[in-house]
Amino acid sequence: MIALSLAEIAGIVGGQPHDVPDPSVTVTGPVVIDSREVRQGSLFAAFAGERVDGHDYAERAVEAGAVAVLAARPVGVPAIVVDDVVAALGALARAAVERLGTTVVALTGSAGKTSTKDLIAQILERKAPTVWTPGSLNNEIGLPLTALRATAETRHLVLEMGARGIGHIEYLAGLTPPRIGLVLNVGSAHIGEFGSREAIAQAKGELVEVLPEDGAAILNADDPLVRAMASRTKARVILFGEAPDADVRGENVRLTDDGRPAFALHTPTGCSDVTLRLYGEHHVSNALAAAAVAHELGMSVTEIADALSGAGTLSRWRMEVTERPDGVTVVNDAYNANPESMKAALRALAAMGKARQAAGGRTWAVLGQMAELGDASLAEHDAVGRLAVRLNVSKLVAVGGKEASWLQLGAYNEGSWGEESVHVSDAQAAVDLLRSELRPGDAVLVKASRSVGLEKVALALLETTEGEVAVR
Repeated sequence: MIALSLAEIAGIVGGQPHDVPDPSVTVTGPVVIDSREVRQGSLFAAFAGERVDGHDYAERAVEAGAVAVLAARPVGVPAIVVDDVVAALGALARAAVERLGTTVVALTGSAGKTSTKDLIAQILERKAPTVWTPGSLNNEIGLPLTALRATAETRHLVLEMGARGIGHIEYLAGLTPPRIGLVLNVGSAHIGEFGSREAIAQAKGELVEVLPEDGAAILNADDPLVRAMASRTKARVILFGEAPDADVRGENVRLTDDGRPAFALHTPTGCSDVTLRLYGEHHVSNALAAAAVAHELGMSVTEIADALSGAGTLSRWRMEVTERPDGVTVVNDAYNANPESMKAALRALAAMGKARQAAGGRTWAVLGQMAELGDASLAEHDAVGRLAVRLNVSKLVAVGGKEASWLQLGAYNEGSWGEESVHVSDAQAAVDLLRSELRPGDAVLVKASRSVGLEKVALALLETTEGEVAVR
């Protein structure tokens, strides 16, 4: 964070200093919401959560080196007291970003946000100091915390933005006004909350509406609902995708024998070949989106292609591929799931399994609930179960309650009548089954919504092996 005195912070957030002996004392460390992450010079923001109230840890934070606490009430140690800590954090982030003058890149979409953000960050980091959203901290708390990590040396600030409803992205973009806005896709994630894909598009498109005239709206040419957002912005429009008229385009898209995407990257300044380290054809769109951002920021096609080919996964449990010493491959994609990402992961598993199946190996899809689908839940789970059969996935293990039963029912109705699919009650039952059935050469995909906690299956499978495992 850029250095600000407590007096300056109080003025920015409209707060009142309490128990502050010297208002000129400067915050030089990061802004944190966990007292265990306090460093010398930090500002500790105290939030009252459902289970933990950060105000109870104010004294501990100051003892650990925090200069003061951003709080909703006096806490007996130096504090800036405000009516709303969330709003104050946002105001502080906006003021810091305005003073820095860094280029803000914001992105949103129904699927692939975190993977694309990680790609953008790794490309831009080669050009100049870059700060980006850790994991998927993309809400009204995580976004300003990320922005406040920027320093005077930061040239690019890459921010992922999620939406829970209409107006949410507009609010987030108002905290850290972007010059470049990227919309990846409009899918079915959270359709239970929004009601329709058109409503989701309305929310996602708020990002391009706030862009300045000298900014750039980077839109997916292959998604009609995203392409249509061109009419909602005064910024220059850049299209990415596989469509012939895309400004940044992928051609000759294919998968390597182990399921990694390869393609020819075309930009307005040239063409270069890319082979990703990531798994699954769905990453082609993510890579093209990242390439469009990098091109807009002045990188050459050769630089972009080289950076894309060297980029890996920065965030945990997103197509995290690990090979055990016994030859079993575990694909931990259990951070979250929606219909689009679930189908993409299944296709990636099928691609990885082609060579394995020829040698006697099998593919296992260990799947659980996709949350927040509302009335579409039964149909979407049924469709995923059917797709697993159509892709010739060897074994489907549906984990959990009624949604898991719908997954298995879809597989059964598509023709999985024998032992190709099974419904188990919980993660431990899945682990027990896999431990008894897996054999060398098998590949296991684990995926469900975050609330299911299905990453426990993948972690348990890796913990049972001796020796080192290699994350690929």
